[in-house]
Amino acid sequence: MDINLEEKSDIELVRLSILNQDDYVFIINKYENKIERYLKRLGDLRNEDIEDLLQDIFLKVYKNLNNFNPELKFSSWIYRIAHNEAINKFKRNRNVNLNFDDIDYFINKISDCVDCNKENISNNIDNSFLKDKIQTTLSKMNIKYREVLMLKFIEDKDYNEISDIIKKPIGTVGTLINRAKKQFKELYEYK
Repeated sequence: MDINLEEKSDIELVRLSILNQDDYVFIINKYENKIERYLKRLGDLRNEDIEDLLQDIFLKVYKNLNNFNPELKFSSWIYRIAHNEAINKFKRNRNVNLNFDDIDYFINKISDCVDCNKENISNNIDNSFLKDKIQTTLSKMNIKYREVLMLKFIEDKDYNEISDIIKKPIGTVGTLINRAKKQFKELYEYK
């Protein structure tokens, strides 16, 4: 069967995968790079650790496809599994640093939202200094705050999706994001 990935919804891909395990590769192809980026942004894991996590995540997703509720967004569901696996990994490995490649994008997104002096941020000494400062700031943040910032400003998830991923009410998501922005600003400006 010739399947055009772009033409199939997530629900259709789930149904195809349940009927024929060989079709599960289409879900992997669609989400592998997204989940890998998400994991890299959450913490500075070795490539081997990320590969292991990806295998664990996609194995867990496959095993639980029959339990997926089609009334929910599949992307939120798979990110929730990735979230749980990453948190478990971080608990086992306390020395996780942030690995953040797309620093310019994050600077623009977060500086607009935390009321940092954008001119001051943009005109900082140099990008490598700024990148180090942002990474240091994020690595000092509580993981629950760092994660909601990543989901909101990097993964472009809305409050409903974040709520599904972290299994918190939408009001709590809003509170977490506001506290995260405040903590980011305080840690960033503290020298």
